[in-house]
Formats: sequence, structure tokens, C-alpha cells
Amino acid sequence: MGSTLEIPLHVKYIQSLGENKDDLVYHLTAHLRMNAVYWGLTALCVMNHKDALKRDEMIDFVMSCWDDEAGGFGASPDHDAHLLSTLSAIQILVMQDALDRIDIPRVAKYILSLQQPSGVFAGDAFGEIDTRFLYCAVNALSLLGYLHELDVEKTVGYIRRCRNFDGGFGAREGAESHAAQVWVCVAALAILDKLDEVDVETLGWWLAERQLPNGGLNGRPEKLEDVCYSHWVLSSMSILKKVHWINADKLIAFILSAQAPEHGGIADRPGNQPDVFHTLFGVAGLSLLGYPGLEDLDPIYCMPAHLIESKGLRKDWQALPRKTSL
Repeated sequence: MGSTLEIPLHVKYIQSLGENKDDLVYHLTAHLRMNAVYWGLTALCVMNHKDALKRDEMIDFVMSCWDDEAGGFGASPDHDAHLLSTLSAIQILVMQDALDRIDIPRVAKYILSLQQPSGVFAGDAFGEIDTRFLYCAVNALSLLGYLHELDVEKTVGYIRRCRNFDGGFGAREGAESHAAQVWVCVAALAILDKLDEVDVETLGWWLAERQLPNGGLNGRPEKLEDVCYSHWVLSSMSILKKVHWINADKLIAFILSAQAPEHGGIADRPGNQPDVFHTLFGVAGLSLLGYPGLEDLDPIYCMPAHLIESKGLRKDWQALPRKTSL
């Protein structure tokens, strides 16, 4: 599809999601619903169309997913609380200026209860561990103003043990480096002011090597390109101040080529079915590269940068490297 970002078409695509509640796909994706609302709202905010979705309906949906027994949020009504959906719920409420709707101390207590003796976090009461969940906890506690209650040394110690010889990080101790896990670990360290744990030069080169000849980025060596890594890789490189190591023009062209020409949305790669996940992360990548007409995305929180700054969470060292030669 064309050489420009088709913002009106993507806004219409996001508005259409969930309209047909009789669709089988709608029910098969219930476990992703809260995340999908966050993805859609964030994409709209970055495209300067935040009001394209109804604020009150969105807030009512978030509150309908509250798990009163656990103290967190599930992915859909009557789903068990999970850190992934709890973070998405918090981010949605922050973007909609509605954080006062929740019992913040109780949510913080739920999050902190999931930290394991090793320092990693479980995603929920059933105990699966992953550095993604650690990032969710750090991000959420930061947004709630409860980061001071986190055992920072134990948390950072686990991330340190996940660092590999190539400078990257894995899902848990001993796991291979993966660009998405790199971002969650680097972003968590950034929030905790512990970026000295990162081998910046080695990791920067590993991330730069994720770009393939067609301009797209992959998540690991020898894998296919995927639009979502426009966020995972570029956000990490933005935090490390290495975005200039990527060929921005080729990546922009790749992201734009993955737009769906008829109904909007962005796919993982050209010609595939679009979805809201890749729509957000394609738009996020374009924002990080300074694409015209887009709001700045904060690479640490994956939220509009002005909101993070307004909450006093913007780091003194943090400056978004903007591409100006478009």
C-alpha cells in the first residue's frame, strides 16, 4: 500500500473492532480484550484521534473486568486477574484521566504479591513467570506511584541473571535473547534508573542486526521480519540512544507496505491480515522515527510521551531521537 500512513482508514478500522459481537473471532479473542483496548486507544492517541472511541464506554468496560477477590483486572468480565491485563487497565485509565476510579493501594498490593523470591514476577496466581510480567509490575507500580514499595535490588538482580553474552535478555534465566524480552528488561531498568546493567554497545549492535535487507526487523537471528518489532527493537534502541543505527527510510517503507488497503489496519508483513496489535506497533515505530503528524511515543511506557511527562515520570536523560529528514 502507498507511501503514506493512511490515518483516517486506520482510525475507522480501530473503531470497527468489536462491533460484531456475534463473530466467532470476537469470542476466541476474549483473553486479549483488555490488551486490545489498550493497543487501539494508544494507536489512536499517537495518531491524534483519541476521541474516536467513546470514553465512558471504555472506562465502564475496564471496570467490568475488575476481579474483586484478587485485586487486579482480568482480560474480560469474569476472567481471573492477570498482570498483563492489569497493566493495560491502568494504562487505559491513565490515558482517559480516570485512574481515580480504582482502589490504587489495593491494586498495588495485588501486583506486589506476585513477586517471587527470585525477584521475577508471576503473571497471576497460577504462577507462570516471565520477564514480561516483571516489566508489567514495574511499569504499573510506577504509574500508580507505588514504585517505592518494590524490592528494587531483587528485581534488578533477576534481570541481571537473564542477560546473555550477546547483550540481550530472555524470558527467564537461561533463555535466549529475544527483542521483545530485551525491551521489557531494558525498559524496566530505565524506570528503575538501573541502565548501567546494560552492555549498551553490544546490545545496540545486536538490535541493529535485527534489520533485514527489506527494511523490516526480526526478533531473533534467522527469523522473518515482523512489523511489531518496529516497536520492540526501536524502543530499546531509543532508550539506548542508538536509533540512528537503523536505516529509518527502509523501515518506514516496510511498515507502510504492511497497511491493509481496503479496510485499514496494519499486518505483521505485507499481504497478511491486519490486527490491532500490529497496527499499534507499526504506528509506534513510525512515531519513534519522527514520522510527520504523529504524537511522540514514550519508548519506556509505550504511551503518549506528553502523558508520561505530565506525571513526572520522564527521565532527565531521556530525549526522543527524532528523524527530521522525511
